[in-house]
Amino acid sequence: MQIHTDKRQQRGYLRRQRQQLKDDIRQHATTRINRLLYPLIRREKRIAVYWAVGSELSLWSFIITAQKRGATVYLPYIAARQRQLWFTPCPILSRKQATARFMAQYGLKQKRGLIPQFHGQRIRARYLHTLIVPLLGIDQRGNRLGQGGGYYDATLSALQSWQPKLIGAGFACQRLQEIQTEKHDIKIPYFVCEQGIVHFKLGTNKLST
Repeated sequence: MQIHTDKRQQRGYLRRQRQQLKDDIRQHATTRINRLLYPLIRREKRIAVYWAVGSELSLWSFIITAQKRGATVYLPYIAARQRQLWFTPCPILSRKQATARFMAQYGLKQKRGLIPQFHGQRIRARYLHTLIVPLLGIDQRGNRLGQGGGYYDATLSALQSWQPKLIGAGFACQRLQEIQTEKHDIKIPYFVCEQGIVHFKLGTNKLST
């Protein structure tokens, strides 16, 4: 884990780390992480994931497994002039990952750096049971570093007494020693990577495999 304190430097470093993963290492890690997430799946539960863009960890395998096991999978939806995210049902995915063809089926174009916006009945985060959060980096105390848009921080900070189980997912190379935090930043209690499941608690972390 590298030591960086400036968020801009951290984001650049983490993007390079993720992009430089060799194909065989990425494939092995992706399979491992998706399998570690399988125990989260429960029939009739509402699970929100993210749509992988660029070098992000793909959750395709987790999504199709959750759908087959009877869970409802949701994807983030950004409404105009709103910072808080909505979540809409993810269409049924096929086992073969063919993103471009799948999006064309729903009249969507794949744009670099942008997540597709699927339509359907929208719900807020408080109605989810589990929320798998995308991230660029996470430190030893569970502080999350995102892309910088602030959508997840705004969404999670609006939750009050009850919130879904929060899980960060990514590659081991996305771990940092320390991330500079701001008042609105939200801690993530769990991080799943190819090395196992990290549980952050009271400034300490435990790794389970």
